[in-house]
Amino acid sequence: MEGAGKAHPDCINASNPYHECVEYCFKRIAEAKSHADEGENEDSSKEPEERTVHPDCVNASNPYHECSEYCFKRISEAKDQIERNESDIQEDDITSSFNGANQNDSGDAHHVQNDPESGNPNLTEKQKKLFEMRLKMNEARKANQMAMVAEKKKMEAPSEARGISKQKWLEERKKKIGKLLDSNGLDMSKAYMLDTQEMAEAKYKKWEKDPSPYGWDVFNQKTLYNAHKKRVKNIECDMEAYNEAKEADPEFYREASSLQYGKATKIPEENIDRMVKELQDREAKRKSFSRRRKFHEEKDIDSINDRNEHFNKKIERAFGKYTLEIKNNLERGTALPD
Repeated sequence: MEGAGKAHPDCINASNPYHECVEYCFKRIAEAKSHADEGENEDSSKEPEERTVHPDCVNASNPYHECSEYCFKRISEAKDQIERNESDIQEDDITSSFNGANQNDSGDAHHVQNDPESGNPNLTEKQKKLFEMRLKMNEARKANQMAMVAEKKKMEAPSEARGISKQKWLEERKKKIGKLLDSNGLDMSKAYMLDTQEMAEAKYKKWEKDPSPYGWDVFNQKTLYNAHKKRVKNIECDMEAYNEAKEADPEFYREASSLQYGKATKIPEENIDRMVKELQDREAKRKSFSRRRKFHEEKDIDSINDRNEHFNKKIERAFGKYTLEIKNNLERGTALPD
């Protein structure tokens, strides 16, 4: 190509094969060389500028970086964090050195709390105070756990179910009879063969006994008559005195048309005393009669007498599940005022 050699090698368009340098190109090349020579002279005579860079800055290795206010703020925050970490490490060392004291009972903890210097005399005032606070926190935590366990046991008190002990006794007796039957080669339908003569007689006598009245039958005439016979069974009857009184009074059995009707006859004092004694014995027997009921010592006492206790049980059966939360709040003292 003919025009390839007409371009100056320092020209900015020397790579263009169709470019041909003119006077303007040579002038620009000369100016560029003169500027380059002046720049080298200035760089050699000029001293390097000083930069404000903190040695702890994360960009200290950058030669063009200059620390600003933000950099100094970050450096101070990092130093504070390092100091806090060191103090936490010291506290952990103190806690680990007294790890055995934290596992002691409340009495030992109280003793160490009163005299923390006896455990480690090298502690500072702040460390001693911190150690005492940790002991108090441990005691409070133990007390809270014990209170929670006690309240849970109180809430989960066994219900007053009837016949639990009797049912258990029957199950054990049934197992015992089953073992005896197996040893004798008998099945459960022939369990009566293990009964003795006395046991069989008592069982038959119990079967022959009339069942107790239930419901409205308690007040019918037959039941009342049987109760009367039971009461007069133990009263002695003097037939001679009865016949004498009958002969002495022609109207012993008075009718409604008799003029002596309603008139009280003379009754001996012995008969009156015997009647009073029978009434007193009946009252004493009625008071002594009571069904066996379970008594839980751990249960709260919320009654003033037996009658009030019975009434409270009825109320508890009807409304206990609705008032349980209110009762617990009142006992704990966490009830909110209206």
